[in-house]
Amino acid sequence: MIKAQRTPLDLMDDIYSLAHWLTGSETKATELVNSTYLNVDKNSSETEVFTTFRTCYLDSIDQDDAYSLPETPCFSKETPASTRQQDADIRLSVLLSAISGLKHRAISRIIGKPIATIRVWLSEGRKSLVHSTRFERLFLNVDCYIRSEAS
Repeated sequence: MIKAQRTPLDLMDDIYSLAHWLTGSETKATELVNSTYLNVDKNSSETEVFTTFRTCYLDSIDQDDAYSLPETPCFSKETPASTRQQDADIRLSVLLSAISGLKHRAISRIIGKPIATIRVWLSEGRKSLVHSTRFERLFLNVDCYIRSEAS
C-alpha cells in the first residue's frame, strides 16, 4: 500500500505535539510552530517540514536559555553545544518515531545521520525514557499529572 504524502497543514498537529513535548510550554510550543511554518510553504514535503522544525528547535535552544534542555547527570549546563544538540536530536528522534510514526529512514533524512545511528539513538532514547526520571520530565508534564491524580 502506498502511503499518501502529508501536506504541511496535515502535519501541524504533529509539529505542535513535538514542540510541546520538547519545550513543556504551550507558549513556547506555539512560538516554535509559528517559526517553523514561517519557513515552509504549502508545497513543502513532509521531510522538509520536519527538517525545518528541527532547525527552528535547535536555533531556539541556542538563542534562549528557556528552551535549554534540562540538566541531567550526563549533561550539565557546561556541556558543549554539540553534545546538547546531539541530546536534542536523540529526544527528537524518539518523539518523531512515537508521535509522528516515522520510520528510521525518514528520521535519518530529517536528522541528517545514518540509519544505524538513528537505530542506536532510538534504542538508547527509549531506555532513558523508561529509566531516567530527569529524561522523563521532558516527555511528561509532571505537574499536570500530579494535579490530575490529586483530583
